[in-house]
Amino acid sequence: MAVTQPASVAPAAHEGILRRQALRESAARTYARSLPVVPVRARGLTIEGADGRRYLDCLSGAGTLALGHNHPVVLEAIKKVIDSGAPLHILDLATPVKDAFVTELYATLPPALAADARIQFCGPAGTDAVEAAIKLVRTATGRTGLLAFTGAYHGMTAGALAASGGAPEVSVARLPFPQEYRCPFGVGGAHGAELGARWTENLLDDPRSGVPAPAGMLLEPVQGEGGVLPAPDAWMRRMRAITRDRSIPLIADEIQTGVGRTGAFWAVEHSGIVPDVMVLSKAIGGSLPLAVIVYRSGLDSWRPGAHAGTFRGNQLAMAAGAATLAHVREHRLADRAAVLGARMRESLRGLAAAHPCVGDVRGRGLMIGVELVDPEGMGTAGGRAVPGSASGTVPGPRTETVAGAAGDDGGVRRPPPWPGLAAAVRRECLDRGLIIELGGRHSAVVRLLPPLTLTDEQAVAVLDRFADGLAAAERSVRQGMSGRDPGR
Repeated sequence: MAVTQPASVAPAAHEGILRRQALRESAARTYARSLPVVPVRARGLTIEGADGRRYLDCLSGAGTLALGHNHPVVLEAIKKVIDSGAPLHILDLATPVKDAFVTELYATLPPALAADARIQFCGPAGTDAVEAAIKLVRTATGRTGLLAFTGAYHGMTAGALAASGGAPEVSVARLPFPQEYRCPFGVGGAHGAELGARWTENLLDDPRSGVPAPAGMLLEPVQGEGGVLPAPDAWMRRMRAITRDRSIPLIADEIQTGVGRTGAFWAVEHSGIVPDVMVLSKAIGGSLPLAVIVYRSGLDSWRPGAHAGTFRGNQLAMAAGAATLAHVREHRLADRAAVLGARMRESLRGLAAAHPCVGDVRGRGLMIGVELVDPEGMGTAGGRAVPGSASGTVPGPRTETVAGAAGDDGGVRRPPPWPGLAAAVRRECLDRGLIIELGGRHSAVVRLLPPLTLTDEQAVAVLDRFADGLAAAERSVRQGMSGRDPGR
């Protein structure tokens, strides 16, 4: 598909900026490696790069931009604060801007939590809020342990990283997160989720399990970085009952799922549960850095100064956040995300007939994942090199057998994930003016996080470019595989 080009910008500027970034910035940079774009202007879904190209942005700042880039209500809110002469840095002092943000945030919370809630403003990033939540429940309970889940992602600071699925050292009790497509128990469906709940109960109730009573349970209602895995509603209710019955605070990480992203204002609303603590960031700042935790007042046993942060009083972020929260609520954008997201997932599932590499399409609202698989074992045989894979090699093929939903003896064989193809799809989509990102256990899940303001016409354009990119990547990878010496 041809991509419309705006008036050109000097290409030397684009290349020079990228070259200087590679020379100056650390080896830890991530998105910049796979998305060599230099944004100079943006509005809504669209980014214009210094190379003169326009891109449809389905990354949205990793889910931060609920209203897309530079939405008028956000810009107006920021401009109003700047023009008023209000202080921009106020630590944790009270201001009219802060009061308005808290009032709007409480109006969106599950009523049972809002009626008895306290709020703590943390450092500017979601990982800071996760650290605060862990510290809160440890202080309130007097315990130190923590329950977390396989595949989780909660941030990059020490405590948040330890609770994430890729932790280099295990310092929390790790529980199985339910998956429909790759069930850890090999059964799938409600049966797999039930087995996971029973495992959790046994772990907590067995005096010789090696897991003492924990300070809290930390979970994502939809695992984002873990591969866009929605937690089943019944399982969420079981986790709430298990923790309530054992006086274990339940912490819901809504950093990426919040503010309408999943088709409800907060993802916990799908299951009807009310957690003890909600961890909020990303979209609540209206594109600017802001992170808070909201929790039951009974947990508020901190002493003054027990948790702080120099930049926890970001007035511009609070103004932008209040405007974003109000706009999403008043325009019922969560409902819109539910309808449009379901339509997009159905269209993506339709690609599987022509592309067996589309193993699974899942998600909630406008949080969508497409797991790409290797049905013929072309990209993973013997651990050989895979074009586009992060490490250059991947393990040999591993299929999984998952029983049918009815519990019959005939299992369904799941082909292995194909990270090389996923990386190729990302490149081909970028060439077609579509920005996407990858996730999942093996970086084989294409993730789509478009803004909640996405129009029907834009959704069609996104799907068309993805379909084109998928077809081109599949041809390219297969041609590369067919030309490879099988003896190497």
